Amino acid sequence: LAVFIALVVGAASSGVFFRPGEWYRGLRKPSWTPPNWLFGPVWSVLYVMIAISGWRLWENHHMSGAMAVWWIALSFNFLWSPVFFGMQMPGLALVVILILLSLIVTFIALAREKDHVAAWLFVPYAVWVSFATLLNAAIWWLN
Repeated sequence: LAVFIALVVGAASSGVFFRPGEWYRGLRKPSWTPPNWLFGPVWSVLYVMIAISGWRLWENHHMSGAMAVWWIALSFNFLWSPVFFGMQMPGLALVVILILLSLIVTFIALAREKDHVAAWLFVPYAVWVSFATLLNAAIWWLN
């Protein structure tokens, strides 16, 4: 489990290096944009759940399609912050997050057959990324 937490923290590190800055503060955002302080706690909880889900699946089904999707989703999760904040490209980031969301949903469907808990641990992740996708799309549209 510690290895999976370390891997997920590694993926989360892109959010540490590519943070919202002056550029993000200057963007037009929808009125329903959450306060910046909320993102850290939400992602922290989600990253623990992502790690536990991956670890559970790895224990008994490490060569499964669900596990492959878990790895790919983790890489797209890592990619979003550099694209959105680093490259300052909300349109391209929207493509990245749409792919991520489809991978999360695919993981849930595949993992459900192998480990119900692993699949359910991804449901809050799917909900949050759905919201983040709408927010990303709104920011892209408004700017």
